[in-house]
Amino acid sequence: MACCAVLPPHLHWQVIGWKHKSVVMNSDLSVNRAKGGGLTTPEIYQTNQEKSKPMSNENLLEIKVPALAESISEATLMQWMKKPGEWVDVEEKIVEIETDKVVLEVIAPEAGELIEILKSDGSLVGSGEVIARLRLTESAGKPKLTEKAALPVTPPTAPASASSSIPPKTSPAVRKLANEQGVDPAQVPHQGDRVTKEDLFAYQAQSQPAQAAPAPPTPAKPRPVAASIPVAQAHGRTQERVPMTRLRRRVAERLLYAQQEHAILTTFNEINMQPVMDLRTQYKEEFQKIHNAKLGFMSFFVKAAVAALQKFPIINASTQDEDIIYHGFYDVGVAVSSPRGLVVPILRDADKASFAQIENTIADFGKRARENKLELSDLEGGTFSITNGGIFGSMLSTPILNPPQSAILGMHNIVERPVAEKGAVVIRPIMYVALSYDHRIIDGRDAVQFLVAIKQTIEDPTRLLLAV
Repeated sequence: MACCAVLPPHLHWQVIGWKHKSVVMNSDLSVNRAKGGGLTTPEIYQTNQEKSKPMSNENLLEIKVPALAESISEATLMQWMKKPGEWVDVEEKIVEIETDKVVLEVIAPEAGELIEILKSDGSLVGSGEVIARLRLTESAGKPKLTEKAALPVTPPTAPASASSSIPPKTSPAVRKLANEQGVDPAQVPHQGDRVTKEDLFAYQAQSQPAQAAPAPPTPAKPRPVAASIPVAQAHGRTQERVPMTRLRRRVAERLLYAQQEHAILTTFNEINMQPVMDLRTQYKEEFQKIHNAKLGFMSFFVKAAVAALQKFPIINASTQDEDIIYHGFYDVGVAVSSPRGLVVPILRDADKASFAQIENTIADFGKRARENKLELSDLEGGTFSITNGGIFGSMLSTPILNPPQSAILGMHNIVERPVAEKGAVVIRPIMYVALSYDHRIIDGRDAVQFLVAIKQTIEDPTRLLLAV
């Protein structure tokens, strides 16, 4: 019958339409078997269709570098969380990518088997570049129920090894410390599913004697981003050379650029913090109960800075080539500390934000900075910056500009000092403040009056209500 006839090879390709080279080899075998009378046309189609399904290009998903900001040309792969052949669940983190500003976490959009890693740890990558491939199949990385090809049989212990290959959970601080020590967190003894700093310290203490002995040469491997390089020892005194992270290199470049290309001048003043401290003491509990936020000093300084910026628009301006750009909005950058260094997320439209919104936003910035979850959009732009070295105990400093911004306010610690008030010496909580500015476009008069305006607002917060 016609349904049982074997098709010639040229008609066989027209009916089935193979696309993948490995499938073509299987098809040739099937045709040869068909010529020998072993398979009929329906059997040929079914057999080769089953073989081609897992190898189809439609089942492969390319993992790409997320879109980077226009100011960022490249990024660095920090650490792969998975190895080729391992199963990846939906939204599971695959790799971390470090840019000049933030650490990006690349997650799997779909579940599948990681079949290929194209870029190793420490590689430089660009926006949208393909770095890995996933095979989207339910059977990948899991025990196979049927034979699909002539491949070596997996030993019965494979499922156990697959489960043991799952890396332990680590925090950004632990991953940074492990990279600096050149330690794989999976090799560190730990309890539960998470490796802590204490585990790393204990592991390092135990392995210290072993590290003193000369180690045999090992094959060269791509060096992690923050891997340390031991140098020569003299008289028992050790040294260690650690490459700068991408963020640290970028910060260094911007600091040098700011000092070399701008005429930076700093003016100082002191502020009596007693009125604000009394206000916080009176309302902080009620404020937290209503707004679910702690009433801190930063919201007062942000509000005072915005009020002063409105009086002196040149402080809110920036430069581009030989032009001065006056901004009709107030995006205030607030410096926060992170495990990777200092970052400056932007508080958008600070003039429209309430005290509670400012405090909640800054708290969120701090949390995400510690967890390396700030996004590029959080760090872009800004017309003015505030940095608070007082949280580290700084009494006085000269902050450096954050180009293209033209000014930055520096806050410091609060210390009780003797001051003269109405002919009497009294003790008051005093904070020294500093304003660094670009003297090319900002005159000293405007800078001094701007800082005085902030001082007057903090010492008399009712000015914020009356807009005076």
